[in-house]
Amino acid sequence: MTFQTPNALAASDFLQTPTGLDQAAAADISAHLTRLLADVFAIYLKTKNFHWHMSGPKFRDYHLLLDEQGDQIFAMTDPIAERARKIGGNTIRSIGHIARQQRIKDNDDDFVSAEVMLSELLRDNLTLSAALRETHTVCDDAGDVATASLLENWIDETERRTWFLFEITRNPGGVNL
Repeated sequence: MTFQTPNALAASDFLQTPTGLDQAAAADISAHLTRLLADVFAIYLKTKNFHWHMSGPKFRDYHLLLDEQGDQIFAMTDPIAERARKIGGNTIRSIGHIARQQRIKDNDDDFVSAEVMLSELLRDNLTLSAALRETHTVCDDAGDVATASLLENWIDETERRTWFLFEITRNPGGVNL
């Protein structure tokens, strides 16, 4: 492989990092990672929003839980973006880019009850789990074991968050909020 000086490269080629993956597979994986990163930022901000605006009789427990979950979610952001770049792709560039890519819906309501917050985050974590699995399948198909390995850990973390949210939103009659 020959490398050209930056002046000889087109703007789209400048950030192309060499990788052992097929170029089309790397582009597909990085596109999935970019969309995943948008979802992670969206669920991170929603989790922190709900953490900041939590109220009610179990305030302290829920406030601390959402702080812990927010930290865990934020810890995913840099590895996702860096993995996209390692394989020769691009990633999120702005808040607007996140808004165009995210599947996790924002909640801008002035007041949201604790029960609704936790139920909404439960659904969002299920959505994130599905997106992580979808991206894992793309990685498996391309033979990208490094990205798949990262995703497996994040799936486990997301399932743990989902489990906690499920258990605290469970109604005595067995019907979730």
